Order: sequence, then structure tokens, then C-alpha cells
Amino acid sequence: MKFSVWPAPGRAVEELLDLAKWADASGWFGFWFADHYMPNTGDESFSPGDVHEVWSILPAVAALTSTIRVGPLVSPTSVHHPAVLANRAVTLDHVSAGRMVLGLGAGWQINEHRAYGIELEPPKVRVDRFEEAIQIIRSLLDDDRTTFDGTHYTITDAPSDPRPIQDVLPIVVGTKGPRMCRITATHAQEWNTWGEPTTAAERLAIFDAACARVDVDPTTKHRSVQAMITFTSDQSIIDEIEASPRAEMAIAGSTERVLDAIGRWSESGFDEVIVPDFSFGDTAAERRDNFERFRDEVIAKR
Repeated sequence: MKFSVWPAPGRAVEELLDLAKWADASGWFGFWFADHYMPNTGDESFSPGDVHEVWSILPAVAALTSTIRVGPLVSPTSVHHPAVLANRAVTLDHVSAGRMVLGLGAGWQINEHRAYGIELEPPKVRVDRFEEAIQIIRSLLDDDRTTFDGTHYTITDAPSDPRPIQDVLPIVVGTKGPRMCRITATHAQEWNTWGEPTTAAERLAIFDAACARVDVDPTTKHRSVQAMITFTSDQSIIDEIEASPRAEMAIAGSTERVLDAIGRWSESGFDEVIVPDFSFGDTAAERRDNFERFRDEVIAKR
């Protein structure tokens, strides 16, 4: 099992870069960063808060590290043109000496699309667009020239230089829906989902079924999972989290409980646990303490 860090996009740049250097020196597997422009409210309303831009943060992380993988979790094709995403990914593969992973999604955050005048299309149309985009990106990453004539994109003999350093620059898709899982199985190398072990296992079954439908061995796909982790011995806090809407995406309790969850994820077939800092405290010091606790009490005991 591999372990990666995922700081919230509103953290101070100094904290983000310090975490990246620490994770690199401490043997973590990857550094992920969300691709958003404002805090999510779940609707069209706006809430103030810093949100750093992923394609500015990741090159700095890549330049300051030497071993961890770097990537967006995930960049929405509703916002970014596929040619732009492919070129960014290849450039960052060179900056990182071959450590880039391109995270893609169809787009979902309502308020940022409304605020910036970017259409958030109906789900079917959005997935149609995504299916075209991922094919174009995969071709731009792999082939000398790309031509594509679709409903949403027309690409004509487009060059793809420079080439990635990696033989295959991996694409990871964060999704849980059957159609998106089928697209992922067909065109991506990695799949990602949220969920505590029971929820994650249910979503993995959907992905495995999608792989079977397109005659792909699901074990050839790298599978990653994340949940908000709260280290606590306070039963009232545990009860509150488990009764909340975020319960299926959270784990609260002792180190032993977190270790148990990781064991269950591993038994289900996941290869990587991504550790968000979203529930790791209100200060940089608290968050670092929890990352160090996770390293010393969880990773070290695996």
C-alpha cells in the first residue's frame, strides 16, 4: 500500500511547499492538489476563502522535490481544453523528471462555474464532453499527431511536442458512476474514489464491473482512495462524525481504527491511500503533527 498527501487548496503557500518537501524526504508516494477557484458551497452561493491555483502550485512542488509523484485531483474538462491539459501535463513531466500524473474529471462545482461564466452542462452532455476530451488527451500524450472529429472538439493533425519523459504518462480519473468508470477503464491508467472501506468497496465493485464490460483486467489499473481522517479518543466527536452526511467519506477514532480501515482498503484491492489534511486541524502546526502521527503510527506499522 502506498500513501500520498493532499493539502487543502487554501493553505498558505509556505505550508504547501514545506509539506511537499517533508513528504518527499519522508518517503510518501505522492502530492495531490485540487483544481478549483473558490471554496465549494454545494450550490450557486459564494463563500470567501483562499484557493490557490493547481497549475501554479504543482510546478513549484515538482521543482522542490525529487521522488514523490505530483498531480491534480482532479482537473475538470468542463473548464480546461484538452490540448491545454495535455501540454501542461507534459511540461510538468519534464519539470518533475517523470513524476507527473494527470488527474481528470468531468467537472462538478456549481458556484465556480457560475461565477466565472463557465457552463456546467447537464450530466450526460458533460460526460460526453469528458469522453471526447480524455481520448484527445491520451492521443496527444502518446502519438506524434492527433486528429479527432467529435461533437465538442475538432482536432486536426495536432502535434504533440515535446514527448513526456515517462513511456506512458498516467491519467487518473476520479469518479464513481458506471459510465464514467467505463470511460476510465477504457482510456485511463488509474482510478480514484472517496469512501470509508465499506463505501469504497461498493464503488470498487462498480469500477471492476465497468472493466469487465470493456474486457480490461481491473488489476492492471492503479486504484486510489481517500477519506477524511480524524484522530480522536472523544466518543462524542466520533458519534457526531458518524451521524453526519460526510460519514461515508470519513474515519474517526484511534490509530488502531485507521489501521483497520487501511487493512480493509488493501483487502478490497486498493493500491494507494490519499490522506487529505481537511480534518487535520485549524493550524499548520496541528496539520503537520497529524501527518507525522500518520507516518509514525500508521505507515510505519503497515
